[in-house]
Amino acid sequence: MINITIPTPDVTIEKQISPELSNIYGFTDFHLIPRDKGGIFMFYNKSKELLFVGKARKLRPRIKKHFEDAVSPMKPHRDEVTTIEVCIIEEPVDREIYETYVVNKLRAKYNVDKVFFK
Repeated sequence: MINITIPTPDVTIEKQISPELSNIYGFTDFHLIPRDKGGIFMFYNKSKELLFVGKARKLRPRIKKHFEDAVSPMKPHRDEVTTIEVCIIEEPVDREIYETYVVNKLRAKYNVDKVFFK
Protein backbone atom coordinates (compact mmCIF):
# COMPACT_ATOMS: atom_id res chain seq x y z
CA MET A 1 0.00 0.00 0.00
CA ILE A 2 1.21 3.48 -0.84
CA ASN A 3 1.21 6.02 1.99
CA ILE A 4 0.71 9.63 0.87
CA THR A 5 0.52 12.60 3.20
CA ILE A 6 -0.37 16.19 2.49
CA PRO A 7 2.91 18.10 2.11
CA THR A 8 3.80 20.88 4.53
CA PRO A 9 3.59 24.30 2.85
CA ASP A 10 6.91 25.96 2.03
CA VAL A 11 5.29 29.40 1.63
CA THR A 12 2.04 30.81 3.01
CA ILE A 13 0.76 34.25 2.11
CA GLU A 14 -2.25 36.00 3.61
CA LYS A 15 -4.62 38.54 2.14
CA GLN A 16 -4.12 42.04 3.54
CA ILE A 17 -7.19 43.92 4.82
CA SER A 18 -6.23 47.37 3.50
CA PRO A 19 -3.03 46.92 1.52
CA GLU A 20 -1.01 50.08 0.95
CA LEU A 21 1.39 48.44 -1.47
CA SER A 22 0.63 47.24 -4.97
CA ASN A 23 -1.63 44.22 -4.64
CA ILE A 24 -3.66 41.65 -6.52
CA TYR A 25 -6.97 40.98 -4.72
CA GLY A 26 -5.30 42.05 -1.45
CA PHE A 27 -2.21 39.84 -1.79
CA THR A 28 1.07 41.78 -1.63
CA ASP A 29 3.60 39.01 -0.94
CA PHE A 30 3.74 37.18 -4.28
CA HIS A 31 7.52 37.79 -4.23
CA LEU A 32 7.77 35.09 -1.54
CA ILE A 33 6.56 32.44 -4.00
CA PRO A 34 9.40 31.08 -6.16
CA ARG A 35 9.14 32.10 -9.80
CA ASP A 36 11.15 29.22 -11.28
CA LYS A 37 10.11 26.30 -9.06
CA GLY A 38 7.35 23.76 -9.59
CA GLY A 39 4.82 22.58 -7.07
CA ILE A 40 1.24 22.66 -5.91
CA PHE A 41 -0.78 25.53 -4.49
CA MET A 42 -3.89 25.64 -2.34
CA PHE A 43 -6.37 28.49 -1.95
CA TYR A 44 -8.28 28.75 1.35
CA ASN A 45 -11.09 31.01 2.54
CA LYS A 46 -11.34 32.80 5.90
CA SER A 47 -12.90 29.67 7.47
CA LYS A 48 -9.81 27.65 6.41
CA GLU A 49 -11.97 25.72 3.94
CA LEU A 50 -10.00 24.50 0.92
CA LEU A 51 -11.32 26.20 -2.20
CA PHE A 52 -8.97 25.10 -4.97
CA VAL A 53 -5.81 23.07 -5.57
CA GLY A 54 -3.57 23.47 -8.60
CA LYS A 55 -0.12 22.52 -9.83
CA ALA A 56 2.44 24.35 -11.90
CA ARG A 57 5.92 24.06 -13.41
CA LYS A 58 6.45 27.72 -12.48
CA LEU A 59 4.45 28.61 -9.39
CA ARG A 60 4.33 32.40 -9.15
CA PRO A 61 3.13 33.13 -12.72
CA ARG A 62 0.53 30.34 -12.51
CA ILE A 63 -0.91 31.52 -9.20
CA LYS A 64 -1.06 35.13 -10.41
CA LYS A 65 -2.87 33.96 -13.54
CA HIS A 66 -5.72 32.64 -11.39
CA PHE A 67 -6.31 36.22 -10.21
CA GLU A 68 -5.89 37.88 -13.62
CA ASP A 69 -7.12 35.38 -16.22
CA ALA A 70 -10.67 35.60 -17.58
CA VAL A 71 -11.00 31.82 -17.92
CA SER A 72 -9.74 30.71 -14.49
CA PRO A 73 -12.13 28.41 -12.62
CA MET A 74 -11.50 30.72 -9.66
CA LYS A 75 -12.72 33.85 -11.46
CA PRO A 76 -16.12 34.07 -9.70
CA HIS A 77 -14.55 33.16 -6.34
CA ARG A 78 -11.39 35.32 -6.21
CA ASP A 79 -12.68 37.50 -3.38
CA GLU A 80 -13.15 34.41 -1.17
CA VAL A 81 -9.44 33.55 -1.15
CA THR A 82 -7.71 34.74 2.03
CA THR A 83 -4.73 32.35 2.23
CA ILE A 84 -2.48 30.80 -0.37
CA GLU A 85 -0.26 27.87 0.57
CA VAL A 86 2.53 26.71 -1.74
CA CYS A 87 4.41 23.40 -1.62
CA ILE A 88 7.52 23.12 -3.78
CA ILE A 89 7.54 19.77 -5.60
CA GLU A 90 9.94 19.55 -8.51
CA GLU A 91 8.98 16.19 -10.01
CA PRO A 92 6.00 16.46 -12.43
CA VAL A 93 4.64 13.01 -11.51
CA ASP A 94 4.81 13.85 -7.80
CA ARG A 95 2.95 17.15 -8.43
CA GLU A 96 0.20 15.24 -10.22
CA ILE A 97 -0.14 12.71 -7.40
CA TYR A 98 -0.18 15.35 -4.65
CA GLU A 99 -2.68 17.55 -6.48
CA THR A 100 -5.11 14.65 -7.00
CA TYR A 101 -4.62 13.43 -3.43
CA VAL A 102 -5.22 16.85 -1.82
CA VAL A 103 -8.25 17.60 -4.03
CA ASN A 104 -9.92 14.40 -2.88
CA LYS A 105 -8.66 14.15 0.71
CA LEU A 106 -9.66 17.71 1.64
CA ARG A 107 -12.56 17.92 -0.86
CA ALA A 108 -11.55 21.13 -2.59
CA LYS A 109 -14.71 23.14 -3.19
CA TYR A 110 -14.05 24.47 -6.72
CA ASN A 111 -11.95 21.74 -8.31
CA VAL A 112 -13.92 19.87 -10.96
CA ASP A 113 -11.17 17.76 -12.51
CA LYS A 114 -9.62 14.82 -10.69
CA VAL A 115 -12.55 14.59 -8.26
CA PHE A 116 -13.42 11.10 -7.04
CA PHE A 117 -16.02 12.23 -4.48
CA LYS A 118 -19.55 13.47 -5.14
